[in-house]
Amino acid sequence: MTNPEKKDGPSKKELKKLAKKAEKDAKKAAEKQTKAGTGGGGGGASAPPAAATAPEAAPSRDTTLKLAGADGSVHSLKAMLASQVFGVPLKSGKKVEGVAHGPSLICGDQVVMGGNGCAKAISLLSGKSLEFAVDQWCEWERTTLRSAIGNEKKLGKALETLEEALASSKSRHIVGHKMTAADVCILATLSTIESPAFPSLVGAFVSTHEAYVKSAKEALESFGPPKVDLNDSSLLKTLTNVFNAAIQDIFGEVELSSKNSLVNKTQNPKHGDYQCNAAMPLFAALKKSGSLPPTIRSPQDVSKAIMDNLGPNHPMVSDLTVTGPGFIMCRISASYLQSHLNSFLEKGHLPKPNIEKTVCVVDFSSPNIAKEMHVGHLRSTIIGEAVCRVLEFVGHDVKRVNHVGDWGTQFGMLIQYLREEFPNFHESQPNITDLTQFYKSAKQRFDESPEFKKKSQTNVVDLQGGDEECLTIWKLLCDISRGEFQKVYNRLDITVEECGESFYNEKIPPVIEEFEKAGMISIEEGGAKCVFVPDSSVPLMLQKSDGGFGYDSTDMAALKYRLFDLKAKRIIVITDFSQGDHFKMCNTAAKQIGWVKDQKLEHIGFGTVQGEDGKRFKTRSGDTVRLVDLLDEAMNRMETSLRERIEANKASITLEQVHEVAETIGYSAVKYFDLRRNPTTNYKFSYDQMLDTKGNTAVYLLYAHARLESICSKAKDEHKVDVDELLKKNVTASITHNSERNLVLQLQSFTDILEATLDDLFPYHICEYLYNLSIAASDFVTQCKVLGSPEMESRLLMCRATAMAMRDCFDLLGIRYVMRI
Repeated sequence: MTNPEKKDGPSKKELKKLAKKAEKDAKKAAEKQTKAGTGGGGGGASAPPAAATAPEAAPSRDTTLKLAGADGSVHSLKAMLASQVFGVPLKSGKKVEGVAHGPSLICGDQVVMGGNGCAKAISLLSGKSLEFAVDQWCEWERTTLRSAIGNEKKLGKALETLEEALASSKSRHIVGHKMTAADVCILATLSTIESPAFPSLVGAFVSTHEAYVKSAKEALESFGPPKVDLNDSSLLKTLTNVFNAAIQDIFGEVELSSKNSLVNKTQNPKHGDYQCNAAMPLFAALKKSGSLPPTIRSPQDVSKAIMDNLGPNHPMVSDLTVTGPGFIMCRISASYLQSHLNSFLEKGHLPKPNIEKTVCVVDFSSPNIAKEMHVGHLRSTIIGEAVCRVLEFVGHDVKRVNHVGDWGTQFGMLIQYLREEFPNFHESQPNITDLTQFYKSAKQRFDESPEFKKKSQTNVVDLQGGDEECLTIWKLLCDISRGEFQKVYNRLDITVEECGESFYNEKIPPVIEEFEKAGMISIEEGGAKCVFVPDSSVPLMLQKSDGGFGYDSTDMAALKYRLFDLKAKRIIVITDFSQGDHFKMCNTAAKQIGWVKDQKLEHIGFGTVQGEDGKRFKTRSGDTVRLVDLLDEAMNRMETSLRERIEANKASITLEQVHEVAETIGYSAVKYFDLRRNPTTNYKFSYDQMLDTKGNTAVYLLYAHARLESICSKAKDEHKVDVDELLKKNVTASITHNSERNLVLQLQSFTDILEATLDDLFPYHICEYLYNLSIAASDFVTQCKVLGSPEMESRLLMCRATAMAMRDCFDLLGIRYVMRI
């Protein structure tokens, strides 16, 4: 039977036989069967919005009912609409041999073809009987209504007939008062009529069930093998869809037990770029279900079938081979990569995924007032900046929050010490050049002098009570500290908006009251108000026994403010790993009280910066290293190195440019040395390693970038070929050498790297991309002659594309770059 519409489905006898067979199979799978009436199963047949008349609840049926050959036609719509209306889930099935087009309904070894046949069969499988009138109306739809479309006169008569039938039934149904296969078939066909002018009852009939039809159309769009979009910039996503489409085309929809990725990069590039891991779990699933085709006897046979389906001339994959028990190795074709390279050159920037834009709060840096920023603030500050840039790159509204420590009992002693050391602070601003020493001196006097200690404690009460002089000194200390912080932020190109602890003072009491009303407050010894959360023996203390507030109080108030006032959908706090338990407790408490619905609360806990001895990085005297001093030391060392290169005639810059270039490379080296690692790990700080011109360092990357731009400059000066003019004229690049293909392959992996970064927010993914891209670029310019070659224009475009991608990544990491060194 090659045309499903010549004979519209099986006879009633055949349909009943199919229903009986389905019921028998259903008993075997009863325990695995989902409850009927909850919508569709795999393949997208989900429940539609409620219509005016709800369908009858369907009994449990076998979920192995499959729909093959589904497309965008009205015939497929009928099958999907019946699935939704009668609550019979459908899975995607392998296309039936001999059927040129149109849907086929498969249940075991029974097959029903055609849209009307599928609709009637699904109705029977739901437990409905097929009345003679229903069958007659289905036949009327096929012979009269469908053939009338396109002929205004015939269509008018057909609609009149339908109007009379609806008037006679006195309901919004063709036969009786419930949905039947007749309604399904007729509604599907009516939905194809352009600019309809329906009679009143027909119009009401259509609008009543419009939600069902719309839902069925949406389900049909995602049903069956995944649609392969070769313009999608994600290699992993596209390649996964390519293999999934081939698998479903051969075997239909199969549920795999393996949780491993269907596709991943090969461990050894010699064997290919990517590998498909589907053969073994697919063979096991087919064998278990008893649906192994006779030609498939092993996982290797599965792999060969997939390879045969893809063929030797696939637009994306090439060099398909089977290794081991059934892994399919493949390479990404040069033609596919070439098209994406030219798209990148045309747009001028790396691709961005199309994602839902939301509000994200990133809490980072967060130094303490009256203390200088030290090496301990390095990681939070530069990781946080990179995280913000990545989120902003894809379009999120990012709130960059600097949760500075600007409140607390320590301000009592700081206020008192400033009063005593700078009694004329009202007339002239104190010259406090070393905040760390200022803090140490105040603490020493606090510990040694009972009188000073008593006055300090009084200052705390006065400050919290709004005493004018205490507030003036407090603001003065904050301003001096901000000036020192900004020196670091300027060096590191950090943008952050201060919203310190003091901002939340008035917001804490309402939070405590809310927890009290929810019955979640536990009064502990001394009257402290605590909240206990699961998996923690220590509670959150929302109010101390003396009535004061601490970190727990402030952080819970901050969390609520960010969720409800800033309306954040994703909140990321970046601190050292030791605070992980604290933020886990805060997040759990927020979920318990009902603040959190679908928002993501995350904590990135970073490891310690260590010295060569494996202990916390300190000065030789044992003091904490000031961040300004650390950055300036890196710059000074780089400046010395650049002067030596100029003397040896190995640099492309002048002595006047040395300081600016050394500043760029030195600061970038410090940042990259940190960012290239998993933030949760510790690392040993080493100027020698971070300033090395070889290996995975910022210096190596910046030199690689400058080398590519130098080639482009020489092309213009020596060969009169301007890359910028090539881009303006839309000259395209061609891949003719394996090193070119490998370079563009690395370029094209950016989207997958970006998506991995958006998932865990670890910037080291982008660092790895940059390093691998630089290695590929180095191999490319070594293996392929650029200047003066017949392929010069194409290869210059590759140099420029690589340099553009590197600059995009430098920007994401917050790393400065130079065009020549």
